[in-house]
Amino acid sequence: MSKVILVGAGPGDPGLITLKGLNALKKADVVLYDALANDALLKYCKRECLQIYVGKKRGLHAYQQIYINDMIVDYARRYETVVRLKGGDPYVFGRGHEEWEHVTTHGIQVEVIPGVSSALAVPAASNIPLTKRGVNDSFWVVTGTTANGSFSNDMSLAARSSATVIVLMGMQNLSRIVELFRMYRGDHESVAIIQNGTRTDERKAIATLDSIEQLAVENDLSSPAIIVIGAVVGQCPDYALADKVSEFTQ
Repeated sequence: MSKVILVGAGPGDPGLITLKGLNALKKADVVLYDALANDALLKYCKRECLQIYVGKKRGLHAYQQIYINDMIVDYARRYETVVRLKGGDPYVFGRGHEEWEHVTTHGIQVEVIPGVSSALAVPAASNIPLTKRGVNDSFWVVTGTTANGSFSNDMSLAARSSATVIVLMGMQNLSRIVELFRMYRGDHESVAIIQNGTRTDERKAIATLDSIEQLAVENDLSSPAIIVIGAVVGQCPDYALADKVSEFTQ
């Protein structure tokens, strides 16, 4: 009986995939992989494994997700082991559960292998703690753009809280996010933008809300990137240089 395995590829660094996820890749007959899954992971596949890129394009998410769902089922009917490789964790803004629902309705067995989410790993790799005693009590992970392209209503609730806020898929709404958080937290709240986090081409800017947009423009920061807002950003050693250095590269 065929089997589909939803595998989280981790935040970008190929070394951050789980051992169980790596083992799934090694036995796969077909791998359908996203734009955010590092294609360096494909070297672990069998030589005869079919490797199919199903990266999504902005503005075509709904159509492409339906197409991807059908592709998974189609390949599962023809091959024994199909891996759906998704960036980060498949159940964190990855539509992994939608794919699980679609595949299981066709009577196909599905296994889910969690991945390391960029929401957690990217700040940690930049030495930004999401929580720290005496600084904050919680963190929120919020999408910057909802499935229909609108601005999330939860963003306002997050801004009013004292929590660390990690925004995924938020760069196209950066101005709106900054304006909202300045309203509730003031101009001097710490913020970081990290593009291609944990990858060799990672770039980032660390500043306060009143200057982060200018730094993002000057350094041409764009998607894929995460935005981290909160006092914990000030715990990062690079924050001491924020007024002097606009870009940190690793």
